[in-house]
Amino acid sequence: MIYGVDVFTFHDVLEICEKPNKAKLNKAAKDQILKSQKNVQQIVESDRCVYGINTGFGPLCDTKISADETAQLQYNLIISHAVGVGKPIEKELSKIMMIAKVHALSKGFSGVSLEVIERMILMLEKDIIPVVPEQGSVGASGDLAPLAHLVLPLLGLGQVWEGDQISDTMEVLEKHNLEPLALGPKEGLGLINGTQFILAHAIKGLEKFEYLLDLADMTAAMSIEAYRGSASPFKKELHEIRPFEGSKKVAARMLKFLKGSENMKSHEDCERVQDPYSMRCVPQVHGASRNAFEHLKSMAETELNSVTDNPIVLSAEESISGGNFHGQLMALPLDYATLAAAELGNISDRRSYLLLEGKYGLPRLLTESSGLNSGFMIPQYTSAALVTENKTLCFPASADSIPTSLGQEDHVSMGSISGRKFNQVLGNLVNILSVELMFAAQGLEFRRPSKCSKIIEENFTILRSKVAKLEDDRLIGQDMLAIAELIKERKFIVN
Repeated sequence: MIYGVDVFTFHDVLEICEKPNKAKLNKAAKDQILKSQKNVQQIVESDRCVYGINTGFGPLCDTKISADETAQLQYNLIISHAVGVGKPIEKELSKIMMIAKVHALSKGFSGVSLEVIERMILMLEKDIIPVVPEQGSVGASGDLAPLAHLVLPLLGLGQVWEGDQISDTMEVLEKHNLEPLALGPKEGLGLINGTQFILAHAIKGLEKFEYLLDLADMTAAMSIEAYRGSASPFKKELHEIRPFEGSKKVAARMLKFLKGSENMKSHEDCERVQDPYSMRCVPQVHGASRNAFEHLKSMAETELNSVTDNPIVLSAEESISGGNFHGQLMALPLDYATLAAAELGNISDRRSYLLLEGKYGLPRLLTESSGLNSGFMIPQYTSAALVTENKTLCFPASADSIPTSLGQEDHVSMGSISGRKFNQVLGNLVNILSVELMFAAQGLEFRRPSKCSKIIEENFTILRSKVAKLEDDRLIGQDMLAIAELIKERKFIVN
């Protein structure tokens, strides 16, 4: 993969995270970078006034800066903007930010030098990853504060991850015989203008969401097996006359998961007319969430392959001061995806509840000795609490805007908050699905000797390798955590 030349997918970025040597700069990319750097230098040597190259920033855009002050201007920009607070984001998110930033800068419209870009690539390869705090961006000129922290180590400042530990940058640079860099004209601005904090959260969220969407389908199928629900709502004919891509895909997957099930055969001659919505409407609800995933994926990959700097340097004679750094284009789909992820948990909790009711041959609370034993009563409380927490996280951050920069930045996206909330909801969803999986597996115990479909039986075996059938009350909180770990490790078969 070639930075600045190839079109990256979000999967490409995740692969580069694992193997930084997968992406390089070739001659074409280097030529783009050097040409842009030369254009900026020619602007500096001219008498023209160009924002961020020989002027101050934000409301100080009308303040001219002399040629011999440009280096100090860029240094001051970085240190003054590194004002993020809160816990550090995950190291992987910082790596994604760096990869996305290198890819954008390498397109050759930002004026950032080859030396700086190569240093960032070297840091990725040597696993010298900047520490970035989670709060402080309003997603307006992009992610100013987080990106300032991301590039502090280029100047020998801030902190970096050294393995799983955090160390002062200079200590680590000295170990690798690296000197801090001095920034040239516009380089500071090019480094901190952009949406890479928002984008990193979108990419990491897409990776988690993609698996959880598949897992939610399989989990629903396991619950339907345990409930002895009907597979008829998943027939192809029903979804061809309301042909949303997401619902068509989920319906086909549900039929695949339930194919060959003896539990489905037992339902054929029963008196039940139809199942509750949380069973019957899985294609429509899960499908809507899949549509949101596809929308976010499309938006994120467009952003990943875009230039989000300002100003954009087209040539030595033309630069455009615009708004490509504005996070709104990512904030809206992230808020949509957050709601979509929360809905997977919402409907999962309803299926969990149905399995506890004691209907259609299942014992109340999924235990044969209730009263003395609480059985699975309380895990559903945890599920309900997480579902409600997710609902509170669904308020769209992009609906808010607080003017900054003395009114120069008078509409902001708050997309960084959208990205963080999206990942919080996905984290809660893991635990919600772990509860449903635990209940569904217990329900299947009461359907024996009937066999499930092959894929559900395989997943039942995977779950039982960590969590035994519940006979009498025990520390089932540990069981929930064990199932959540299986989810995080992608142990369940979902395709």
